[in-house]
Amino acid sequence: MELFAEALVTLLVVTDPVGNVPVFLALTRRRPETRRQAAWQASAVAGVVIYAFALFGQAILRALGISVASLEVAGGFILVLAALELLQPRGQGHAPDADGVNVALVPLGTPLLAGPGAIAATMVYVQRARGAGQVAEVLLAVLAVLVAVYLALRFAHGVGRLLGDNGIELLSRVVGLLLAAIAVQMTATGALYWAQHGV
Repeated sequence: MELFAEALVTLLVVTDPVGNVPVFLALTRRRPETRRQAAWQASAVAGVVIYAFALFGQAILRALGISVASLEVAGGFILVLAALELLQPRGQGHAPDADGVNVALVPLGTPLLAGPGAIAATMVYVQRARGAGQVAEVLLAVLAVLVAVYLALRFAHGVGRLLGDNGIELLSRVVGLLLAAIAVQMTATGALYWAQHGV
């Protein structure tokens, strides 16, 4: 189970279930009653994306002529939009979860949880696996991480009650800034890969 343990630790670090709790609270601050549903939807979306790339990732990327670096740059652009929405004062613009937009799908499910890092790491471990048994270990590690993600988001409402509306509003500004920084880092990493290896 060495491969299982290695994949589990890596994916836990990349998806950062606890670290995404503030992001989850900030993105759902306008409609806190939807948090329970959003928790399982985000986990399910992340699972579908990660499993799809684990099983068919190389074929998908080759067929479309897309590199992992391109996924990083695209994910960065998506996160920039979410960050800008969070940084706007209340009443200006549109909240990320307003007007029927489901933030559990984008940007929470992907690219925050099922981002380029999680996708690339899973694809690497699947490639390293020797035989169906080790592939099953990697897929089981992904499942364990998704359960951890769901539990962290499912019980985020306790943190929300502790912070209150004003606390979540303040948190949303901080999270918006951090999301912008993550977006810049993702874009820069992809661009650096392009510069070194070509698109």
